[in-house]
Amino acid sequence: MASKNILALDIGHKRIGVATANTAVPIAVPRPTIAVDGSDQQQIRDMITANHIDTLVVGYPRNQQGQPTAQTEFATQYAKAFADHVQIVYQDESLTSVAAEERLAARGGQHRKGDVDAEAAAIILQDYLEEYHG
Repeated sequence: MASKNILALDIGHKRIGVATANTAVPIAVPRPTIAVDGSDQQQIRDMITANHIDTLVVGYPRNQQGQPTAQTEFATQYAKAFADHVQIVYQDESLTSVAAEERLAARGGQHRKGDVDAEAAAIILQDYLEEYHG
């Protein structure tokens, strides 16, 4: 089976966490976050094109009872903007921000909210890779 390039997004109202991977070496790599500022969707389209992305993995938020939330609707509507460019799949993002905070804290030093978003996107992508390409 040919390897695939995958882009993951942790979609928020202010920032979008980003991570990439290739299924040949299924390790998610955090990328710089994208500010939601009107140019964000074009930046993502440019990344899809430049990196020959086959699949877009979008974090799927749920509440503690496992139900969709207003953020779920926001993320799924946002992701639809890329449906003509790439296959979209949704991956549960439960507790990824907590896990991202813990990972960054364990590394020591200062980190910004954008670092947490990027790390959360990498966790979402790694979960996807392990589930479907492990």
